Amino acid sequence: MDEGVTEQLHSFASRQDGSYPRPQLVRSQYVSLDRRVGFAYDDEDGGRVEHWEREAAPFDRTILLPFSPESPASGIGETGFHPIVWYRLDVGADDLRAAGVSSQGERVLLHFGAVDHVTDVWVDGTHVGRHEGGQTAFGFDITEALSDDDAHVITVRAEDDPHDAAKPRGKQDWLEHPHSIWYERMTGIWRTVWLEAVPPHHIGRVDWIAEFASADVSALIELEGCMPGESRVRVELFRDGDLVAATETVVTGSRADIRVPIEARRNGQDRQNWEWSPTRPVLVDAVVTLSTIEGAPIDTVSSYFGIRSVAVSGGRFVLNNRIVPVRSVLEQGYWPDSHFTPPSSDALRREVELILSLGFNATRIHQKTEDPRFLYWADRLGLMVWGEIASALEFHPVAVERTTTEWMRTVRDYRSHPSIVTWVPFNESWGVHAIASSPEEQAFSSGLSRLTRAIDPSRPVISNDGWEHTDSDIWTIHDYEESGHVLGARYGDAAGVEALLDGRGPAGRVIRAAGSRAGTDAAVMVTEFGGVSFESDAESENWGYSTASDGDDFRARIAGLIGALNASSALAGFCYTQLTDTRQETNGLCDANRVPKLPARTIAAIVTGQAPPSEG
Repeated sequence: MDEGVTEQLHSFASRQDGSYPRPQLVRSQYVSLDRRVGFAYDDEDGGRVEHWEREAAPFDRTILLPFSPESPASGIGETGFHPIVWYRLDVGADDLRAAGVSSQGERVLLHFGAVDHVTDVWVDGTHVGRHEGGQTAFGFDITEALSDDDAHVITVRAEDDPHDAAKPRGKQDWLEHPHSIWYERMTGIWRTVWLEAVPPHHIGRVDWIAEFASADVSALIELEGCMPGESRVRVELFRDGDLVAATETVVTGSRADIRVPIEARRNGQDRQNWEWSPTRPVLVDAVVTLSTIEGAPIDTVSSYFGIRSVAVSGGRFVLNNRIVPVRSVLEQGYWPDSHFTPPSSDALRREVELILSLGFNATRIHQKTEDPRFLYWADRLGLMVWGEIASALEFHPVAVERTTTEWMRTVRDYRSHPSIVTWVPFNESWGVHAIASSPEEQAFSSGLSRLTRAIDPSRPVISNDGWEHTDSDIWTIHDYEESGHVLGARYGDAAGVEALLDGRGPAGRVIRAAGSRAGTDAAVMVTEFGGVSFESDAESENWGYSTASDGDDFRARIAGLIGALNASSALAGFCYTQLTDTRQETNGLCDANRVPKLPARTIAAIVTGQAPPSEG
């Protein structure tokens, strides 16, 4: 992974190299702790009683962060049931200096990209915090816990019950070995760990509301730390390196909501040149500075945003007031050696480039929150993203609380990324398996959709992707029919699609749950289909929803399926399953190593409707 010290060479966040763990709030210095560290299993849960946070003896193994111990990349590669793991990270004076201590600030923040599932952290034997939730980033101010020595020890305990169906777990298998559509579990740390130094009073987060219909942009800024009296916050906006707007305000307290008018956008004829879209992913850079009331700088961060609108109108997906057909692909975000963690930050850029090279303009991240650095490249290169989260597998008050907490945090953390155009809190009734008839489960689904709109009213919400919708802006259907002719007849016109929506879908499930909110403008999309298996080893036990006999058959099958949906006058878009072979699922357009099974230009022609029609 990305080891050692990183100092950003670019002053603008939209031009970073893609390695910064938090791409929309960038400081000049940080240090990655993604390295080989001490590791121990604690299957009997004796570590707390024996005070492993103060003893180095149990850490007789090492693991390469940020990879989970189930993955070969970690150096462990054990996939059995291990509910508790511990880590020992040694941090020295050089690490603190590289993180910006003295040069950037006096307080030291320890950040975790994600740890599954309940995390306790000690620094030099002092407990600094606990976090619950395996999908979201978190961190602690560890300054007071640091001893006077030059050498420090960070101890992490992660508890992740492999049999707990009430936590958001997504594709992690509950059986010992992966089966069907489920993969290995990920226990403990599975995203980057890093340090940064900040002043005592500093900028904690910056969210952006880029108002498409006006010339204004709103910066929602949260300040952390204690500073008596008033302070100043200045927001400067840049386009292609040129200053285009600046606003400064006096702040009392911990929050500043600042409206920044961009005068150049008042010219309506020029406004489209500011719009973010897949064909022209324009990003606006920002520099936010916190100062004393007298004007002395305290803290500075770089950020960026995109200006665009997303809506569903007249049964169509509308971006920037223009109809855009959605051509999406399902992305599991899984690699053979590193599992749910990318092998490097560069791999995230290559993943976005791969999706775009195959003719898609969107991707549906499936059953996980994706790394913010993936979203950075989607923002920068112009890939629309459907934001999803791992589902729980049980309906229970604990599952409701956990899922709601993690989903709300995810929406808040990711809502400033212009690439995210749709929110998907549930998939195929996972965790709400009786939703077709259960008022409680219907209330959970519809309530989470409404909570999502309360935090972010700017994007469509899909209450339950695939079927049994309760409160969706897009009616989505999963259909693994293997014949293009059948798909064409099923989705060819509005009358046929409406009949499908009013009845039962291809999986035998109702598309609209009882009492669902049915908007007259709602669009319809087929958001899982295809899944054609094609591999060289015909004797393997791997599978797909249908199987191609050779390359020509594979091409004909996907051309027939995608061509049928491209030809539909009733659909607003589609999402093909899936981008890559994933474990036992050999139904990718690419193999597990990201090599396309057909020439990329051939797949792109099929996806965009430029290929000759097929008899598939």
